[in-house]
This record gives sequence, structure tokens and C-alpha cells, in this order.
Amino acid sequence: MGKRLAVVLSILIVGLVLGAPQSGKREKSPKQKAKQAAATPIKVGAIFAVTGGASNLGAPEQKTAMMFVEKLNSAGGINGQKITLIVKDSGSKPENAISLTKQLIDEEKVLAIIGPSTSGETMAIKNICQEGKTILLSCAAAEDIVNPIASWVLKTPQKDSDAVRRIYQTMKDMGITKIGVVTSNDGFGVAGGAQLAKLAGEHGITIAISEVYDKQATDLTDVLTKIKGQDVKAVVNWSIVPAQSLVAKNMKQIGLDVPLFQSHGFGNIKYVQAGGEAANGTIFPCGRLLVAESLPGSNPQKKVLMSYKQDYEKRYKEDASTFGGHAYDALLILTEAIKKAGSADPAKVRDAIENLKGVVGTGGIFSFSPQDHNGLNQDAFEMLTVKNGKFAIYEKKK
Repeated sequence: MGKRLAVVLSILIVGLVLGAPQSGKREKSPKQKAKQAAATPIKVGAIFAVTGGASNLGAPEQKTAMMFVEKLNSAGGINGQKITLIVKDSGSKPENAISLTKQLIDEEKVLAIIGPSTSGETMAIKNICQEGKTILLSCAAAEDIVNPIASWVLKTPQKDSDAVRRIYQTMKDMGITKIGVVTSNDGFGVAGGAQLAKLAGEHGITIAISEVYDKQATDLTDVLTKIKGQDVKAVVNWSIVPAQSLVAKNMKQIGLDVPLFQSHGFGNIKYVQAGGEAANGTIFPCGRLLVAESLPGSNPQKKVLMSYKQDYEKRYKEDASTFGGHAYDALLILTEAIKKAGSADPAKVRDAIENLKGVVGTGGIFSFSPQDHNGLNQDAFEMLTVKNGKFAIYEKKK
């Protein structure tokens, strides 16, 4: 009897020992798990054209992203978690964007990628992000980025088609029906040229001639001389390259004295400065950041626009541009979605973005859905012009 009892007791003791939590391996309580998660930074990647041909876009985007994250982290982060921003310079080259994207997804395991700066770079990595189930919040404008919809890919700049509609509506008000079009041979130029051709008919516009120029071009007189020969009543240039400034200069040199319309890619005062006096009178659709001071106090964007503009210009001693604003909006949307999701789970954050409504950004007031991965409409645009070397709200001539 004594032996049997001893055996039973031995079995019970062994069971208790094996079943008991081991030293250093005790399961964490929910509070401990939450605390550990809060202590883990959220990795966010960014690919900007800090150098190269699109540096007028990428440089302010990089500066804005760094400023945004620094301010966010100093305030405690998101739900107690801080952001680790990993910025990569694409050099304005799609092939670089591809390798950097793979690095950010495979090695850094980022929650999301902000950027790239250009449409060509974005289209080069769209499928990589989609297949890698990594949120991509592009800072590029081409409508092809979000049409057709890819569930993990979104963008912050306003749509090409809406920019074209605003340009054509303004032309209609001016009595202009016959135009010439020039576009750069990069992703943004190609996409914009397609929208200009597609929407011309429904607005009563005839494109008499359409010419494409190399994005590295340093002189456009030959192209514009062809345009002049068609007796057009206005010229539309669609590009994001420094050649935007050349169009105005070369038009003046050859005596092509008709209104010049630019795309929403013209939203950097450096293009105006490079164009000099010839840039005066240029008309283009853009977000309201460039004319924030001129907006009435009742405008729902004014507070955000003035806050960003003042912070940026105080810190970097240069004018804010709409391109930096695209990066601001991308990070704003991402952080709002993380708050809404309650975690940094990629799928939950992606779903949260698709359900964000009324987010006031620099480019407009964003309201996303599973069918709309841009979240903006024509109301996000203001028609602007260049007056005495500065941006101003365009006023219809009476």
C-alpha cells in the first residue's frame, strides 16, 4: 500500500512540475502583451526622388515626411507606438524604385511604403506591393495608379482626369476650342496625354496637334514651332520635369502668344522662378496649398494648410510645394488608419483606409472606399495662375 501511494505521489509531482510554467517562459498577461506591442516601433518605408530629374518633387517629400514623423513621435506616436521611417532615394529611376521596394518589403518588413514621387516609378512597383500585401500610398498623380483598382495600392495627388476637366471647363469659359498639346515621354506625361485626348470631345475641344518631347529636353522650340503652325488658341503642357519652364520661355521666343495651361504637376514655385517673366499668365489646376493665405477663414482646409506651410517653411527656409503636401497626406492617411484599426496589422490598416471619410489634408478632403483609392474629386482643385512671379487664384475675365 505504501509503495503504491509513493508511486501515485511521484506521478502527481512529475505532472505538476511539467505542467507548471517554466522559469522565464511564463505566458505574458494581456497587459504585458499590449505594453510590448506599444514598445515596438511601426516600420514605414518611403521612396522619394530626392535626386535626379524629379528632385523638385522628391526633395520636399522627403523633408515633409521626416518632419511629420518627428512631430508625431515627439507627441507619443500612434496608440503609444512610434514610427520608424526608412527613407530611400530612387534617383528618379523606376529600376531603382523596384529594388528599393523589394528591400523594404523583404528585409525591412515595413507596414507601408510612402511614395514613389513619380508615376513611372509607381507603376513599376505597383504589382510588387500588391503581391507582397504591402500598403502603397503613392505621391504620384497618374490615374493608372488606382485605375484599375489594386487592393493594396492608393495615391494622394488628385486625378489626371479631374485636372483635365477643370482645364477644359476654364477653356470653355474663355471661348477656346482649338488647342495644341505637348507632353513629356515619362509615365505622368503619357497618362496625362491619354486623358487630354479622351476627354476633349465631351468638352467641345479639338486637339489640332499633339507632340511628345523627351523628358531630358533642354529646348522645345522645334516642337512648339509645329504647334504654332496649326494656329491653335491655347497650349497645354503635361509634365513634371524641368521642361515645364522651357515651354513658357520657348513660346515667348517664337512669338506663340496664346494662353499656356499646365498640369497639376506645375505646383512648385521653382518652376515659376526658372521660367522667369515668361511664366506669368500660366494657368493650371492645383491643390490649395499654394494659395493658402488667400483662402477665407471658413475654408475647411485652411487650418491644415497654414499649419503645414508654416512648419515647413520655418524649418527648411524654402517655399512649401504641393509635392511635399502629397507626402504629408500619405502619412496623415496612414496614421489615421492605424488609429482606426487599433493596431498595425497590415490587412486591418488597409481596410481602415478604405473606410476613412472626411480626412482633411493638403490636397483636399479625402473619403476613400473599396472602389475609390484616391478619395478626391474635382472639388480638390483650385484654378491658379502666375502673377508677378507668384501663384494666385485664377479669376475669370468678365
